[in-house]
Amino acid sequence: MTPAITGSPRAAKASRPLAWPTLAWVSALLFICYAPVLTYLARQWYDDPDLGHAFFVPFIAGYIAWKKRDQIVDKVPKPNWWGLAIVLWSGLQLYIATLGAELFLARTSFVICIIGSVLLLGGVEYVRIFAFPLFLLFFMIPIPGVIYNQITFPLQLFASRVAEHAISLLQIPVIREGNVLELANQKLNVVEACSGIRSLLTLTFLSLVYGYFCEKRPWIRVLLFLSTIPIAVAANAGRVTITGIIAQFKPELAEGMFHEAQGWLIFMIAFALLAMFHQILLQAVRLYNARQHPRFHHA
Repeated sequence: MTPAITGSPRAAKASRPLAWPTLAWVSALLFICYAPVLTYLARQWYDDPDLGHAFFVPFIAGYIAWKKRDQIVDKVPKPNWWGLAIVLWSGLQLYIATLGAELFLARTSFVICIIGSVLLLGGVEYVRIFAFPLFLLFFMIPIPGVIYNQITFPLQLFASRVAEHAISLLQIPVIREGNVLELANQKLNVVEACSGIRSLLTLTFLSLVYGYFCEKRPWIRVLLFLSTIPIAVAANAGRVTITGIIAQFKPELAEGMFHEAQGWLIFMIAFALLAMFHQILLQAVRLYNARQHPRFHHA
C-alpha cells in the first residue's frame, strides 16, 4: 500500500506566510519611488523643533509591527486587489502633489501606499493585524501650514491670558497686548514655539504608544489620547507663567539654555500627569468593580 498523501507542494506553499524576499523588494521599490519626498521630510524633522518626535515614529511603528509577526505565522496571505487600487491612488496623489508642490499630499501618499501594499500582498487580515503601527506612521507627517496656523495662534493667546492672570495674582505688574506680556523688566513675546503645539504633538503620539503597551481596554486608551489636549495646553500655560515670573526677577534665565531645559522639564511633568490620569482611571475601574461585585472583591 502506498501512504496517503496529506498535502501537495502547492498546498504547502499556499500555507506559508508572506515571503521575506517579497517584502524586501516591495519595500525597496517604495523607498526608491519616494526617496525625494522622504529626504526632504527627514530634513524638516531635523530643522523643525516641533517635529523632534517624528524621528522615533518609524522605529516605534516598526518595533510594534515586529512584535506582531507571530500573529501572521499561521495566516495564509490572501492578496486583495483593492490594495492595488489604493497603491495606484497613492501614485496619482503623489503625481498631483508633485505638480502642485503640495508636501502634505506627497507625504501622506507614502503612508497610503504602504497600507495599499499590505492589503495587496497580505489581505484584509494583515491590515487588521498591523492597523495600529500603520496608523502611527501618520504622526511622522507635519500638519499642513494652514491647519498649523489655525491651531497655534489660539494656543498662543490662551497661554498669554493664563500667564497674565497668574502673574497678576502674584502681585507682579503685567500688561498684555495680544500675545505680548509687558513686565517691568522685560517684554515677553509668546511666539509659535511657546504655543504648546510641540508638547501637544509629541504628547498625543506618546499617549498612543503608552496606551498600547500599558493598557488593553480601548475606552481607556481613547480617554488617555483625549486627555493630552488639556494636559499639554495647561502645561504650556504654566511654562509661560513660570517664564514670566523668572523674567521679572532674573531676566537672563528667561531665555537660552535654561529656557530650553525648562521646556523639557514641563514636558516631563505633562507626561507624568498623563500617567497619573491613567492610574486614576484604573482606580475608578477598581472601585466600580468592587461596588458591582462586593463578594467577589472581598474574596
